[in-house]
Amino acid sequence: MASKRIHFIGGGQMAEAIIRAIISNHTAAAEHISVADINDERIRFLNETYGVQTGVRQETALAEADLIIIAVRPQDNLAGVGRIISQHAAKESAIVSIVAGVTIEKLVGYIGDDRSIIRVIPNTLTDTGLGYSGAALNALAAKEQVDDFLNGFGKVQYLDESLIDIFTGYGVAGPNYVYYFIESLADAGVLAGLPREQAWQVALENVTGAVAMLRHTKLHPRQLLDINNSPGGVGINGLYELNNSDFAAGLQRSVLAAVKRTTELGKGHS
Repeated sequence: MASKRIHFIGGGQMAEAIIRAIISNHTAAAEHISVADINDERIRFLNETYGVQTGVRQETALAEADLIIIAVRPQDNLAGVGRIISQHAAKESAIVSIVAGVTIEKLVGYIGDDRSIIRVIPNTLTDTGLGYSGAALNALAAKEQVDDFLNGFGKVQYLDESLIDIFTGYGVAGPNYVYYFIESLADAGVLAGLPREQAWQVALENVTGAVAMLRHTKLHPRQLLDINNSPGGVGINGLYELNNSDFAAGLQRSVLAAVKRTTELGKGHS
């Protein structure tokens, strides 16, 4: 993978996060990554910060690229992007779109039906090597074309495109729910009387440890809850109050609202 040439059309925040991760973990070398963007200042920044190639003509970069990443905004000129890819990209190259809400069918209309096209919803945990991106492939695309690249900034789950909106609202938005839970848990510790820093460290360690425990024991969360809570004890009294709240249903409604909004945003591009 390190010898593959990757060309980004668009150098925004998500493109930068991916570039930073794949260079950091040696998935790709900076000299094999090129970026084109209409913002000259942005291009300068990416070149000076990461050493990626920004002086190559777009036509040349497309002709030489093994992977072409479409990382523009949904409201940008996708038809124009599709035309230049169709005209200059090598036929064997794989086209990866991280443009929110734009379906493979729409991309085929812009680029042509004779190309490997992969629609990707990138995770937001790129710097950690954790988090799942969701990827849907057209009939001409193969996992082998993009697997190393996608695993270079986290992990990947391949899914039918019909599940992309659900994956976005649940999986990619998932860290938001966890951040909110950790913040609330730390606040609870402060409310109970712990100093803020101590409460914060305990919250982080408990979340990290609980995930590690689930992976280590391979037990269901309910089984660990049963183990941890003695009759009439501290834990079960705390859980009783949590059960009386709207916590579980509220979290589930949040996911459904995020999925609904993802679907609404995508309708303008389908």
